[in-house]
Amino acid sequence: MTSGPVSSMASLYVGDLESNVTEAMLFEKFSAIGPVLSIRVCRDLMTRRSLGYAYVNYQNVSDAEKAIETMNFDALKEKPLRIMWSQRDPSLRKSGVGNVFIKNLDKSIDNNVLHDTFSTFGTILSCKIAQDLHGISKGYGFVHFATEEAATNAINKVNDMLLNGKKVFVGKFIPKTERLKLAEETAKRFTNIYVKYLTEEYNDQMLRELFQSFGKIMSTKVMIDDKTGKSRCFGFVSFESSDSAQKCIEELNGKKEMANGKKLYINRAQKKAERQEELKRRFEELRQKRVNRYKGVNLYVKNLNEDFDDKRLADEFSTFGTIKSVKVMCDGTTGRSRGFGFVCFSAPEEAQKAINEMNNRIVGTKPLYVAFAQNKEERKELLNAHFINKTNSVLRAEQIPTPMAHSHHPPQLPSHPHLFSAAINPAAAAMAYAANPAMALNAFGGHRMSSNSWNDMRRGRRIKFY
Repeated sequence: MTSGPVSSMASLYVGDLESNVTEAMLFEKFSAIGPVLSIRVCRDLMTRRSLGYAYVNYQNVSDAEKAIETMNFDALKEKPLRIMWSQRDPSLRKSGVGNVFIKNLDKSIDNNVLHDTFSTFGTILSCKIAQDLHGISKGYGFVHFATEEAATNAINKVNDMLLNGKKVFVGKFIPKTERLKLAEETAKRFTNIYVKYLTEEYNDQMLRELFQSFGKIMSTKVMIDDKTGKSRCFGFVSFESSDSAQKCIEELNGKKEMANGKKLYINRAQKKAERQEELKRRFEELRQKRVNRYKGVNLYVKNLNEDFDDKRLADEFSTFGTIKSVKVMCDGTTGRSRGFGFVCFSAPEEAQKAINEMNNRIVGTKPLYVAFAQNKEERKELLNAHFINKTNSVLRAEQIPTPMAHSHHPPQLPSHPHLFSAAINPAAAAMAYAANPAMALNAFGGHRMSSNSWNDMRRGRRIKFY
């Protein structure tokens, strides 16, 4: 029998959901086990799109245990569910106690196979195979055991074993903060260096002679072009000690000039993933600097006439302050204005004054629209917020009951247990209950509600069944 970490709670976490899975679909599946108190699909605050996981609260702990045992990895919308006990206390997840990391997994191994492989060592709280955007395994995963003893036993028994013909690594999970700290310490103790801007005639022996004065060299390798047989002008040197590698970088990087007129670039050798991560971090830093540099001084101007160019746009805004740059966006084929452009001032006060004076002013034949320029993320967030507000307004309008001047009967509710979902018309449900409580309760399959639930429904809030 599976036992949850918190026996007094019957709350389950359901992950790996398709984006179109709703509370009603989950209720239909999980209520087959026993009475369900509530279901919530977690959604993005701005877009209201599903985040791919939900919480299911049962009335009885035994029903929750049965759901984990019998329904884990069942398919919903052709995608297997991942069910585990809900951990309200994040300290257990973040502590790393009982958590195991597995890598070099065959791509055919899924969550179900991983669970079956490691369940013999103890109670599993959760297990997951890391996947890419297309749902394909990345070759590594995690298993969280209820006890540290079970995790240690799994590491001792499975590490270096063959799974589907591949030798897997199984070890203790290391939190990200500790991994970063460990990576920094490892980086300081490097012995391999990367060298570029060599000349084409360089070979392994010449590279060794160039660096042998800094310490004992274990190996050298100049990368060769397969077609021409000539040097690709970069290579690698492996020293015996990290002190030798660091000294080499300090004394030669950017200082040693080669016959081709270029100065040697020497740095610590990095793996491809590490280089990509560093480039990504640098790009993000540069992007953020660029955003901050123009924040509050860069204006977006639209509704420009087709004959507008940079000079005319600058003339229109020059009275408000010092303009650092101006650009009218033009069509690539015709060269005519696309009707919008940008004006960058030297100070925020100047930009604000330009907005106050020029927004809605008629220039040429059209009233200009002038506002602070926004980046792609800001525009997307603003559009999402506008869409959500508009959708909510429509929903609220639809929920207003139609007056029935010649009818003495309240609106009828379908007798279906799934009506706890957002599809309910709260106002109609409240009217039905006020007129005939027994009929209204029967419409919900006999489920009992808390004393404030009908008021909550009338106000459009989520309700719970008991």
